[in-house]
Amino acid sequence: MRSRSWPQLLLKEFRELFAARAFWLLLLFVGLLVGHGFITAVRLYAEMSGNGGPAALPQGLNSLDGALVPTWGAYDLAATLLFPFVAIRMISAEKESGALKLLLQLPGSLLAKVSIKSFVLLCAWLIAWLPGLAAILLWRSYGGHVYAPETLNLLLGHLLRGLFSGALAICFAAFTESAASAAIVTLAFTVGTWALDFIAAGRGGLIQQLASYTPTAALRSFEHGLLRANAVAVMLLLSCAAVALATIWLDTGRTLMTRLVRSSILLVVAGVLVAGAASLRSDWDLSENRRNSFSAADESILRGIDQPLKITIFLSPEDPRLADFEQNVLTKLRRVLSKLEVQYAASSRSGLFESAEDHYGEIWYELGGQKAVEPSTIEEVVLDQIYKLANVSSPERSADEGFAGYPLSTEPKFANAIFYLFWPLLVILGWWLLRR
Repeated sequence: MRSRSWPQLLLKEFRELFAARAFWLLLLFVGLLVGHGFITAVRLYAEMSGNGGPAALPQGLNSLDGALVPTWGAYDLAATLLFPFVAIRMISAEKESGALKLLLQLPGSLLAKVSIKSFVLLCAWLIAWLPGLAAILLWRSYGGHVYAPETLNLLLGHLLRGLFSGALAICFAAFTESAASAAIVTLAFTVGTWALDFIAAGRGGLIQQLASYTPTAALRSFEHGLLRANAVAVMLLLSCAAVALATIWLDTGRTLMTRLVRSSILLVVAGVLVAGAASLRSDWDLSENRRNSFSAADESILRGIDQPLKITIFLSPEDPRLADFEQNVLTKLRRVLSKLEVQYAASSRSGLFESAEDHYGEIWYELGGQKAVEPSTIEEVVLDQIYKLANVSSPERSADEGFAGYPLSTEPKFANAIFYLFWPLLVILGWWLLRR
């Protein structure tokens, strides 16, 4: 693309973005959703902090779980149900009006033109972050604690979530003939990922590995303060592949067979790259309370175990003990043990019809030819059982290693006025001025 043409095309895309009612509706509803989430989170946080009295569980009170994740959860909802319509309009409007044919005749490659659209769409997503950033500033003004690494990690997760959602919507808009069809396909894909995430719970194997890269599951790791290299790489590769696939199908001057062949090649290459990215094992626990890590002494011992560890779990997916075991033990074990095999052996989903003969409620550990059963899901008990099988001594654990927490009893001052009055007026004023 000529150096003089891309700024004009970039300006044209921004003008179309600001002229789209879908974009302004996104800004309006995002502000309201963020405001509701923030106000509710601050009040619940104050209740847990004792409302001026002693906090019930101070070690469990932190800004990430108590304020930031509930507030920014509005963006997960927006990326699922609102933001795709902004992306779909950028493609479908030109296809329906015939402007796409004029776009194809402009100098430069079609990939560069679609990339410019993707960049403008990313800017739209960042503009929609203004209410969320305002909520963080308000939280700080109340005296709330904000830990920078875990906060930036959460923002990175939502950035990748929006990027993937927008790229996917562009891809479906390129495939379909109308905006309505693209919206239906996008929604069907979203429901499919939800179903996959639900089915894979407690199943293990390939299906659980695939479900760990659905948008909701990938975002969940960022919300827990865990930065996974494979999640970042996979989401970036899938987003780039979706944009490239959209470019192939927007090139209407090519025959159908040519586009099918190019799409097949692209999917094969993307599949190989995604499989390689999924095998990356590097991750970083950026949470302030180190919720994703064992103590330094425990991790040092576990990394010294070079024999494969097999864990067989007789708990159903709906059993709360399995959720505790996954979050408090398995997530941490997967980070330090390279040879870990987990098998989910419960035969039913609810566990209501399991009997003692089916070993329900038991968790079996196998290491170095030795087996042991331990029904407890408590971290220290599980680690001691693994150490016993590995013939190593348990480290001394200090009683004061716990996270102190940050209790804060406050009211969401000025939040109602900012999110329910000032922000809607600002959005309406901006739409009216740019519309003129």
